[in-house]
Amino acid sequence: MAEHGYDSGRLDLPFVGISTFGKRPYVADWSGLEADVAVLGAPFDAGTQWRSGARFGPRGVREASTLFSFGHAGAYDHEDDATYLPADVRIVDMGDADIVHTDTERSHANIETGVRAALAAGALPVVIGGDHSVNIPCIRAFDGPEYHGGPFHILQIDAHLDFVDERHGVRHGHGNPMRRAAERDYVTGLSQIGIRNVSSTAREGYADARAMGSTIVSVRQARQIGLAGLLKTIPEDAKVYITIDIDAFCPSIAPGTGTPSHGGFLYYEVLELLQGVAEAHPVVGIDLVEVAPDYDPTGSTSILAAQILLNLLGFIFHARTRHPQTRP
Repeated sequence: MAEHGYDSGRLDLPFVGISTFGKRPYVADWSGLEADVAVLGAPFDAGTQWRSGARFGPRGVREASTLFSFGHAGAYDHEDDATYLPADVRIVDMGDADIVHTDTERSHANIETGVRAALAAGALPVVIGGDHSVNIPCIRAFDGPEYHGGPFHILQIDAHLDFVDERHGVRHGHGNPMRRAAERDYVTGLSQIGIRNVSSTAREGYADARAMGSTIVSVRQARQIGLAGLLKTIPEDAKVYITIDIDAFCPSIAPGTGTPSHGGFLYYEVLELLQGVAEAHPVVGIDLVEVAPDYDPTGSTSILAAQILLNLLGFIFHARTRHPQTRP
């Protein structure tokens, strides 16, 4: 039987040590990244319109992710008969982008710098927010020489459309990111999944979204069309950027967010969608946003976020070993 990392040396249980993402190595020098996955914290929440607190999301998700840090031989899934994230998948934690309080543009620019560094290293950027406005610099980072993968489609899993153009001069808040993304010529379209109830976007914004290449699906519609129908909203040969707002989930399992919306997804509904996307498409980037740990004293929202990210990364790299077309 192969020896696991925790069978020799320190036991290093999840509650011991520094809380990097999954207890993976911390790399402070972004010019020297050597990794398959580079995790960046974006603790910015000045784009929120109601309850703040997502600035503590990266710290909360990192701490929760240590729950899944047993050993270094990957995680065996008996349902799939697959071992996910074996030791040869190199994941590093870049730490956080520097946030300048009250200054959205400088803070966003620092986030963009981090994503560009990950792309320059050939790593998959994984950004933990922060409010959903941090998606704006994430998408902006793909317009430079660091990225060579070409155009991509965006899969947004969210309760809110986030397609406001401008409101009282605000263009870079957490109600704007999908509009800003759709304006980029390398974004070929959007699948906006889970949108429901009272939205951040007026009726005109929904019309604009559809005119600019969006397919909008509510939770109830998603359940009607099923997984196969959801996967069809993504063009067959598209590369995909995935942005996940934790309020896409039902507040019964994810109360730790600033704008909870009842009627959301349950865990496996999202997990199976992400697995299907990873099996069929190259994934070029990921962000997960709007975790606000202080609204959930149980910590289950942060655990959900960490589990979703680790599972998604497992699906992506498992698919890359089996399906060459899923490599960026």
